[in-house]
Amino acid sequence: MSLIPATILTGFLGSGKTTLLKRVLTEAHGQKIAVIENEFGDEDIDSDILVQNNNEQIIQLNNGCVCCSIREDLRTTLADLAEKRRKGELQFDRVVIETTGLADPGPVAQTFFMDDEIAESYLLDSILTLVDAKHADEQLNTRQEARRQIGFADQIFISKTDLVDDATVEALIHRIKHMNPRAPQTRVNFGVVPLADVFDLRGFNLNAKLDIDPEFLKADAHAGHDHDHDHHDHEHGEHCDHPHHHAHDDDVKSFVFKADKAFNPAKLEEFLGAIVQVYGPKMLRYKGVLHMKGSDRKVIFQGVHQLMGSDLGPKWMPGEKKNSKMVFIGLDLPKDIFLQGLEQCLV
Repeated sequence: MSLIPATILTGFLGSGKTTLLKRVLTEAHGQKIAVIENEFGDEDIDSDILVQNNNEQIIQLNNGCVCCSIREDLRTTLADLAEKRRKGELQFDRVVIETTGLADPGPVAQTFFMDDEIAESYLLDSILTLVDAKHADEQLNTRQEARRQIGFADQIFISKTDLVDDATVEALIHRIKHMNPRAPQTRVNFGVVPLADVFDLRGFNLNAKLDIDPEFLKADAHAGHDHDHDHHDHEHGEHCDHPHHHAHDDDVKSFVFKADKAFNPAKLEEFLGAIVQVYGPKMLRYKGVLHMKGSDRKVIFQGVHQLMGSDLGPKWMPGEKKNSKMVFIGLDLPKDIFLQGLEQCLV
């Protein structure tokens, strides 16, 4: 059987996760969705769309979807769902995991890599993060969970934009771009999101959308700025159009490594192994498309915290410029150590 796509839905308390989820569940898309709720209670998914089943672990929704409450480990719940699907006891096409508003999505994402049984049944499609435009600045300033949720995201939905002015939304978009330039940002109203923006994004495995979002390489132009500079730092008439950004120096940041030379595979493996040992807990997400010496194919590499993996992508096309691009998103990572170390792994 083909792998079951899984989506992790995260976002701070009150950002609109349940509204979005209800919209997805009630939309006539012809798919059966299994929902796993990290905190299960009547207030999460309204009881009018729930049909209670005798088996309290799994609740049948009245549109044919199923909902599970996690009273045990996520791994066990996922394994249980996959087995019921194999035996034909439950029918569903995909899984959505709604995390609690205070959750760090890292351990949830890691579940899909750590366990062979889960990896053989599921494909982690993407991590979607909802951000409440009205309260986001305050949450990002004071709550590390909110910053981490943005660091992990493959797709960011900004909700409640109708409650604030355009300048506030623009400032927020700019701030988030610094924290995670890889994730596209979309404004959403009342959970109304085209399903194409929610499912089958292949955000996590990168194979379908190999090239890292070109927009994000533009963001790298800002990466050299220190956030606390004043206007004297700008030379040659360069205009600083984001003064509001400098008030907060977020601990979640990203940087990009690019190289035209090929990597020496043994050196790269050794270096990455070493930095993951030291900085793994602070490395939220990292991924890239690599040019390896001796390989005629692209190597797709990605990881969450200490867990990383790579697989072979398509062949380099005749005439295609071979190069490597990697992005690292993490908590106060020492950019210089990473960039110098990677440089030394080149042939």
